[in-house]
Amino acid sequence: MAIIDTYRRNVAKKQDEIARLVEQKSKEYSKITGFNSKIQSATRQMNASKSAATIKSRLNEIHRNQENIAKVEKKVAEFEAKIAKKNKDLQAEQRKLTNEELKEAKKLQKQQTKFQQEQAMAFNNVNKTLSEHTDAINSLNELPKEITVLFLASNPRDQGQLGLDEEVRTIKEMITKSRHRDVVKLESCWAVRPGDILQYINEYQPTIVHFSGHGSANDELVLMDSNSKTKLVSMESIVQAMSVANEDLRLVFFNTCHSKNQASNVTEYIECAIGMNNSITDNAAQVFSAQFYSSLGFGFSVEKSFKQAKAALMLEGILEENTPALFVKEGYDARDICIVAE
Repeated sequence: MAIIDTYRRNVAKKQDEIARLVEQKSKEYSKITGFNSKIQSATRQMNASKSAATIKSRLNEIHRNQENIAKVEKKVAEFEAKIAKKNKDLQAEQRKLTNEELKEAKKLQKQQTKFQQEQAMAFNNVNKTLSEHTDAINSLNELPKEITVLFLASNPRDQGQLGLDEEVRTIKEMITKSRHRDVVKLESCWAVRPGDILQYINEYQPTIVHFSGHGSANDELVLMDSNSKTKLVSMESIVQAMSVANEDLRLVFFNTCHSKNQASNVTEYIECAIGMNNSITDNAAQVFSAQFYSSLGFGFSVEKSFKQAKAALMLEGILEENTPALFVKEGYDARDICIVAE
């Protein structure tokens, strides 16, 4: 049993004891009225009688009743003393009860304050968790959209054979090492013929089209015919094909010799393009393109990626850093074009 309950029981007990004593005092005090009535009656009889015996008897009766009244008054006084003592004890118990109730109230207030603090903390934790989840969701929403690089390779048998398989392998390896490797998808198509270009573009819906192979000094792209031999495709044809490509196409990379005019003309329809000022060696083409896609995969702009690709040539000691050329559509700035957005 809690101590406060003990104090309450003690207070109630003292109150009951006092009530009983007050009741007993009242009963005892009521006897005085009867004794006074007897004294008055005896007095009247004594005054009306001339008999000495009667007078003496009534005097004795008056004396007895006066003694009885004195006894009653003594008992009443005793009851009053007991009541006073019980009231004193009651006040002591009430003080104990009041103090304990104050302690309990403070304890309850402390518990309520603690509960409110815990509730507030729990609420803050919930808000924090929701905020973290919101941030996580926002982060997911901010992840770069998946892009497709369509690698179109053509290496006719009657031309000097290029290491196009090495180029695509190196590009894939460098993309894998980049920050956003999971959003850069490389699709390679081989032995490309003129009729394959739009077919593959429609099939893969690329963000970047990468031509790898030979180019002619007359701004022609060297593809293959049905016999795997050279099939020249004019610059005008390539530009026309790019102009009607998918809406997501943002960059065309001509990793072929003598392709600067093709790249320049393509930017009438496409945001940016890369071509070669003159011929480029197989090794230079591989190093440049691999670093360019790696830099894009880190979320860098087209301009920064282009410059890093040129720097990669210099680091390798390949003196062809001025061969690649970057072209941008009018009204655009290569510094602001990020193919893989951060």
